[in-house]
Amino acid sequence: MELLHIKDISVTVEGKQILSNIDLSIGKGKVFVLFGPNGSGKSTLMKSIVGISGYNIISGDIIFEGRSLLNLSIDERAKFGIAMMFQHPPKVRGVKLSQLARMLCNDKKKIEKYIELLNLGYLFDRDLNVDFSGGEMKRAELLQIILMRPKLILLDEPESGVDIENISIMGKVLDEYLKESGASCFVISHTGYIIEYVKATDGCLMLDGNLYCVGNPYKLFETIKEYGYEKCKECDIRHA
Repeated sequence: MELLHIKDISVTVEGKQILSNIDLSIGKGKVFVLFGPNGSGKSTLMKSIVGISGYNIISGDIIFEGRSLLNLSIDERAKFGIAMMFQHPPKVRGVKLSQLARMLCNDKKKIEKYIELLNLGYLFDRDLNVDFSGGEMKRAELLQIILMRPKLILLDEPESGVDIENISIMGKVLDEYLKESGASCFVISHTGYIIEYVKATDGCLMLDGNLYCVGNPYKLFETIKEYGYEKCKECDIRHA
């Protein structure tokens, strides 16, 4: 069953067109991986789904559980069950990770469970992301997302600035949450590390604001590693 349908959207940023007629669907309980080089438009697509200011959808629609998101605020989209892990999460002085966790979830045992799984105990009473390492920021952000209990998780380069140990921790916790909750996940990745831990079901390649090679994400990633992005663009293989 379809959860999200990005329906032929084109997007401009500061008057420049970044995305052209993007059409893809993510089913309930599915993990969709979007590969592509830096500057290809991947983050623009995610920020358009969330509704961040400055990302202007000039045509098409974004449908979530049968409802258009275009006229909804970021807050309204979050309430519907969409959460995003940003590539560069902000630092927030004066707000502790523990305070935010308790605002998001009133189940003390659940908070304790994920604090332990994500190895965040020593950071729990510190200001959010202040003097955190890259891996610590990403683990703290994953905690916040899981406590929100979203239906759709958007991950913008979860491996960026993170070592293998942290990717392993996050990947295992995310995989457990997805299996337990039945939530869907839309992942941007150029390293592919995250799909060693989270079972991806669908994938495609983005280049120059267009989509190519929709199909099996593991076969697609192997093709990218062997031949490069441009080769995939040339052949537009359907990886069944």
